[in-house]
Amino acid sequence: MLTLTANAAQAIRDLTASAPDAAQSGIRISSQGENATSLTLSLATAPEPADAIVETEGARVYLDPVAATVLDDKALDAGADDQGSVSFLVTDQSGGYDT
Repeated sequence: MLTLTANAAQAIRDLTASAPDAAQSGIRISSQGENATSLTLSLATAPEPADAIVETEGARVYLDPVAATVLDDKALDAGADDQGSVSFLVTDQSGGYDT
C-alpha cells in the first residue's frame, strides 16, 4: 500500500485544512482511462466508492483502483519551492533491507 512521508502528510493536512469538511477531505490520485500512463492528483471532499484510502497522521489520500495498484509499493513525499508552491513526488518505498 502507498505510504506517506511526514512531509507529504503535513502538506496534505495544510491543503485540506480550509476545506468545507476537513475531517473527510484529502487528495485523490486517479488514472486517466483504463491504464496507468497518466495519474492525476486533485483535492477531494470524500472518497469515491471504489477508492482505496490511505491515512497517515490525519492526512488522507484516496486512490482509484488503477492508481492503488500502480502505487502499491511506492511512497508519496512532498516539498515546497521558494514561493511556497507544494509539489508531490512518488518514490520507491525504502524497506531498509540490503539484499
